[in-house]
Amino acid sequence: MPKTEVILTHNIVGLGAESDQVKVAAGYARNYLFPHRLAIPLTSANKRQIEVLRQRRAEREAHEFNTMSELARSISKLTALIKVKTGDDGKMFGSVTSGTIADELKHQFDITLDKRKIHLEHAIRTLGDHDVELRLHAEVTTTLKVHVESANPLPQPAEPEKAHAGRDGRERGPRTEKRGRRPEGRAEVPEKAEKPEKATKAEPSSKAAAKEHKPAKGPKAEKSEKPAKSEKSDKAK
Repeated sequence: MPKTEVILTHNIVGLGAESDQVKVAAGYARNYLFPHRLAIPLTSANKRQIEVLRQRRAEREAHEFNTMSELARSISKLTALIKVKTGDDGKMFGSVTSGTIADELKHQFDITLDKRKIHLEHAIRTLGDHDVELRLHAEVTTTLKVHVESANPLPQPAEPEKAHAGRDGRERGPRTEKRGRRPEGRAEVPEKAEKPEKATKAEPSSKAAAKEHKPAKGPKAEKSEKPAKSEKSDKAK
């Protein structure tokens, strides 16, 4: 594929910056760089613009340095919160990558940052606090604090029961509920029977009821009159 030499008029990542003379594919220059005014052909007339392009490049780099330095100071005071799904044992499902951090910076702080400027030695796979290096500029680096926590609440351990004092004043362990059979030789205590309610005054007593059912006595029979004593018999004759 034929190559052609061009002068870059804008900064192109991976290719060069303003005033750089680079060789590219002829089709790439003809179909992309020249139409978008990102480069100009290398000719004697165009070489005169190199000094102007170098001045523009210096101004751009100074502006970027100041901007990134200010951004670095702001980011160093931030803490990005990232919630992840975890299992019952607290282990993460998946990992946190540079792309995840870039998305959270945009969502939480409205900071647009190329994920290639976020340098992770390895993806984050544990909960807690992590320090992540950001290379914002060739001469500007900073550290972002990232806090990773579980999106679903972790089970809390049960609190142990407090020890209680026995009758002798000594502390004893927590009471445990015993179930099962009662120990032999100990009779079950019967529940107290409820006392019957007292009869109200309206109800007749047993004696009164007996009197009512006793047959009534008839009229007393008149005593037969005793026969009048006969006159004393005449004295014996």
